[in-house]
Amino acid sequence: MSVRFADLPRRLVSLTIDGRAVRVPEGTTLLEACRQEGIDTPTLCYVETLTPVNVCRVCVVEVEGARALVPACSRRAEAGMVVHTDSERVRLSRRMVLELLASSVDLSLAAPEVRAWMQRYGADASRMGPAAAPDGHHRDQAHPGHHRVGDGARAETVAQPVKVDNENYVRDYSRCILCYKCVGACGTDAQNTFAIAVAGRGFEARISTEHAVPLPDSACVYCGNCIAVCPTGALMFRSEHEMRQAGTWDESRQTVTTTICPYCGVGCNLELHVQDNTIVKVTSPLDHDVTRGNLCVKGRFGFEFVQRRTREG
Repeated sequence: MSVRFADLPRRLVSLTIDGRAVRVPEGTTLLEACRQEGIDTPTLCYVETLTPVNVCRVCVVEVEGARALVPACSRRAEAGMVVHTDSERVRLSRRMVLELLASSVDLSLAAPEVRAWMQRYGADASRMGPAAAPDGHHRDQAHPGHHRVGDGARAETVAQPVKVDNENYVRDYSRCILCYKCVGACGTDAQNTFAIAVAGRGFEARISTEHAVPLPDSACVYCGNCIAVCPTGALMFRSEHEMRQAGTWDESRQTVTTTICPYCGVGCNLELHVQDNTIVKVTSPLDHDVTRGNLCVKGRFGFEFVQRRTREG
């Protein structure tokens, strides 16, 4: 007979957020406290299933007495804190970050909230100047200490060709904001495969396989957990990519059906995205106790057999 010990209740701490008196359990982050109060705090690099990495800096808030703005996704609430989530300093910082991102990265497929945030903070990427011309595959060959200096008249971009080197998914790093979510999902937070990491420094930083080899030559096991957490479409099902290229991708015509993966006895939840009676991609809910959004290669990509229909007669 197994014995389970209940967790001890956590002590509550009191703080003030935007003039409201708030009480949250000890250890709660400021982002969680804001969400508890219904305060919309933007974030691009945070997801509940991964360790916060504090890289997008869109969630920063102002804490009275602190020298710098703090990332709400990782800063823990403390007793007596006075937090401002919409001060002029916060708004200026968020606007600048969004403008820098939008001037260098293609955000056209980012979550709808991103466009709403840009409008809310008056972010105008054109202030950074016209976009520089794409530089082909230059970023893959970049080395630390060899930064290419732009002409200063145009906004440097990460535009580059889409990497299509396998049957399951594509990598369009012209949409990558370096949120590190894919690295976390491939690493200790989920898969422990470590097929990808951040290479380079400064503006030359990018997500890469070891020695920038094609994906089939890397340690990738094609679980697709990196796709599940990507917020901008930099990582995408090849089926979706090809449909978008053909102009046939239409989410308004898609239905999502939840079912159980048939491949083994673990019981992972699958969300089948179906358009025109054809499965176009498979996801898994973040809040499911078994999967927490993660799947294996069979669960995420092994749906092609369903499409192989035979004609009668």
